[in-house]
Amino acid sequence: MAGLIRREDIDELRNRTRIDEVVGEFVTLKTAGIGSLKGLCPFHDEKTPSFTVRPQVGMYHCFGCGESGDVFAFLQKVEQLSFVETVESLAGRIGMHLRYEDGKGPDREQASRRQRLLEMHEVAQRFFTQSLEGEQGQIGREFLEGRGFPLSSSKEFGLGFALKSWDSLTKQLKRAGFSEEEILAGGLASEGGRGIYDRFRGRVVWPIKDMTSRTIGFGARRLFDDDQGPKYLNTPETALYHKNQVLYGLDLAKKDIAKTKRVVIVEGYTDVMAAHLAGVTQAVATCGTAFGPEHVKIVRRLLGDDPTGQVIFTFDGDAAGQKAALRAFEFESEFTAQTFVAVEPGGLDPCDLRMQKGDGALRELIDGRKPLFEFVITTAISRYDLDSVEGRIAAVKASAEVLADIRDRNSLSHYYRFVAGRIGVDIDEVESAVRDARKRPKKTQPSQARQPLAGGPPAPPQAPSQSPPGSAQPSPGAPQNPAGGQPAQMNRPQAPGVGGVPGRDDTAIEYVYDERPDVSNLSAPISPARLKTEKGALMVALQHPEFVNAKLFDSLSARAFEHPGYRRIQAAIKAAGGLKSAGGSTSPGTADAARWADAVLAASDEDLKPYVTQLLVTPLPVADGVSAEGFARGIVARLFDYDLERIAKELHSRLQRQDTTDTAAQTTLLGQLQVLEQHRARLKTLM
Repeated sequence: MAGLIRREDIDELRNRTRIDEVVGEFVTLKTAGIGSLKGLCPFHDEKTPSFTVRPQVGMYHCFGCGESGDVFAFLQKVEQLSFVETVESLAGRIGMHLRYEDGKGPDREQASRRQRLLEMHEVAQRFFTQSLEGEQGQIGREFLEGRGFPLSSSKEFGLGFALKSWDSLTKQLKRAGFSEEEILAGGLASEGGRGIYDRFRGRVVWPIKDMTSRTIGFGARRLFDDDQGPKYLNTPETALYHKNQVLYGLDLAKKDIAKTKRVVIVEGYTDVMAAHLAGVTQAVATCGTAFGPEHVKIVRRLLGDDPTGQVIFTFDGDAAGQKAALRAFEFESEFTAQTFVAVEPGGLDPCDLRMQKGDGALRELIDGRKPLFEFVITTAISRYDLDSVEGRIAAVKASAEVLADIRDRNSLSHYYRFVAGRIGVDIDEVESAVRDARKRPKKTQPSQARQPLAGGPPAPPQAPSQSPPGSAQPSPGAPQNPAGGQPAQMNRPQAPGVGGVPGRDDTAIEYVYDERPDVSNLSAPISPARLKTEKGALMVALQHPEFVNAKLFDSLSARAFEHPGYRRIQAAIKAAGGLKSAGGSTSPGTADAARWADAVLAASDEDLKPYVTQLLVTPLPVADGVSAEGFARGIVARLFDYDLERIAKELHSRLQRQDTTDTAAQTTLLGQLQVLEQHRARLKTLM
């Protein structure tokens, strides 16, 4: 066996890899406060983004489901890789050479199964591409050119040709060092009575890639008349390829989808090619299956659930196309984006339309899109004879079933008029039918049987972020954070200046969190302001230690934090070496944020780590016009002021209990109180 990857190489790879770039291949991220990015979580369904990434510390945390970790943890979970596979994959991306404890890399036969399959698909794609350009690939080139795709276009999309042979690919893969078991596992061969044979034979081949542009499967089109197989043949379900989780062309379209907030869903591989070549670069297609719930998740993550986004379905104008549009309509309510349909009146698909009428006609088709609701309503009405009373009644009822799902009231009033005009009835009759439709129980669609999206009962899972570890549950009726622990706006009184810029009120220390303190283990409840100050000070210490006086912060006793959970996090910070080891303001240089985050997490108990990660990635609630440094100094100054106030109360209590005849002791206590007040007065300048 090969040795372990050296720890220093793992640390270097983590530092050289930008977590926002890796996550951005799967999730559309938007700026969400100082040093933070936010998007829809790839690990659970949600409509309000709660997945937060902090590139500076190399961490992510979802406030909806509680998933958190670094770039390695993200790829492990999203791509189902082992830790070693993840490290080797990231190292390969940036061209970093990894060293192993015994001086050797992993033995090829011992390399990960998934990585082996990926390598095998790359070999297969190169073989198919070379075959298309060879003598036997002439029939493939002629077919593609006849569809409007010259060899230059075929190269752009990585197309190839599977030779009309039983074992040409199999032999090539064996020569490359792959076993029959691996070839079968990758779906590139089938097994018969005489052994294994090529799955794809005499066909044009399209490589199907994941979001990171790695080939995970193939789709192939029949060319020869004596081929008894299906017209289109895809890779079967494998460890790499799951047809309900793949969209062809997504590797090419994802950037433009995220940029334009538009995705165009077509029906076939050639339609994707035609659309891209015509300038519709957001086009993707399903692979041998209907558009389904997993595809919805992919599209939503890319669009970021922007209400101005557009999901445009293109279907043939025939009965099959109408049926496909109705299937797509089942998922309309799961999109925050607007949904449209583009249907060519003559029944031409995008590829045929481009061939017959040119690139401009295809672009006009997409630009002439109609709302999906309107298409579905029109289709529903067309089934009935509107010349009869019975037919009009049935058409109104069918239309009402569709209208009952429309969320936008402005759109609904438009569709009332639309339906009434199409059928020839009064608007009141349509409105009454919609009210009746809403009273009837809905049939559960397959897509609705899964975990509901945020905003409807039952509530989405709550992250462990509602309060720190060790806290009691809020009492009934107490104000709650929004789902996922996001900040909630409160009425904020002006606070006296305690730090930051002397001579004015520092509003930077005013919080926007709505929490209830833990009183389970305390003789007196913690004030909400105190709780917010403790949380804010810890966020600053973890995220921006360079803005904190390390010597003073490290000197704080455990009693400076009244909440038991925050007290444990303070202990973890001390166990990690304190802020002096993070490069605080009294130390030279700036903080190594990622190293500091790793050190504190390593010093934390397992049950504490999710809460530490949460504090690491939560954006600082900085008011407009206030810098992060100003907020940091202000909030930490307030924590020190709370602690000095506590000490002052203890001294006052001792002074009251002091024997009045012991003037020396009284003088000492009074002197200590005077010094304490001087410290509080100097606190602004010290912080």
